[in-house]
Amino acid sequence: MESNLAKIEVLLFVSGDQGIEISELAELTGIMRPAIYSQLELLQQKYAADPDAGLFVLLNHEKARLVTKKSFAPLLRAYFAAPNTASLSRAAMETLAIVAYRQPVTRVQIEEIRGTSSSGSLKRLQLLELIQKQGRLNVPGRPNVYVTTESFLNHFGLKSLDELPPFPQAEQLDLPLEADDLLELFNNKLENKEKEENFD
Repeated sequence: MESNLAKIEVLLFVSGDQGIEISELAELTGIMRPAIYSQLELLQQKYAADPDAGLFVLLNHEKARLVTKKSFAPLLRAYFAAPNTASLSRAAMETLAIVAYRQPVTRVQIEEIRGTSSSGSLKRLQLLELIQKQGRLNVPGRPNVYVTTESFLNHFGLKSLDELPPFPQAEQLDLPLEADDLLELFNNKLENKEKEENFD
């Protein structure tokens, strides 16, 4: 049977950079709030005492987040500062396609389509200035919403988002968009742009 500490750790992980409210941790795990704080403190001590751990628990305004230790900042800056989209992983390209077609969109909405965490991809795309935060959604938790940037349009040779290939299913069916379908459309647009550049 999973320990309470493990349950909290898992929820911190999947909540990503948005973090999770203490009240939500209590509701999901069935653990009383005072015990939640005790478990979070134990988790902080566990990470702090382990030289092989790169993570830490950050508590701020009734919300907890799993973050990287400050000593790893130079390493992470090097990782996220990729020079162009050619070095983007499939996960990042998939995330970018979802933002492009569904904007404004939250991290949770992106992850509902992709079925996996997208925090790292969102950070990288922001550093590349292909997407940006544009306020917060007026719902509990006030999550950030993401949109594409002017740099995104320039990179893919678009004058506006209206030039993105149409996605008929999104208009005709009340179904969630499939990430693979979005990525295929997005990659086709990129390939066509590259062909046009090579022809010129």
